[in-house]
Amino acid sequence: MAWLYKEGSENRIVNERQLLKGILEGCVLAIIARGETYGYDIIIKLEEYSFADIQDGTLYPILTRLEKKGLIDCRIGKSPLGPKRKYYSINAEGEQYLTQFIDVYKSITKRADSILLQV
Repeated sequence: MAWLYKEGSENRIVNERQLLKGILEGCVLAIIARGETYGYDIIIKLEEYSFADIQDGTLYPILTRLEKKGLIDCRIGKSPLGPKRKYYSINAEGEQYLTQFIDVYKSITKRADSILLQV
């Protein structure tokens, strides 16, 4: 979703994707923290929480970043319906990161809410 706003003499768009970009990584990590999972299942779980426009091209780079940061582990495993899948699980470093992420998120949203919800 995008919103149009005026900046000087130009129309600008506030893009929901830009706002989500910063928190989506934490949301994906939180889903993985609930138990070993795979990419398509993560997309389904995001959709259950109304993140309906998240696609493979958005998710898989996030998973790659989380893996490169050492926050998740992955393994190749059998799939009941076809080719092998990449399964993801959170590790101890990822759990610590997620705890810190949630604390920072709560702090930021509390401060932002104190301003934005008074409109």
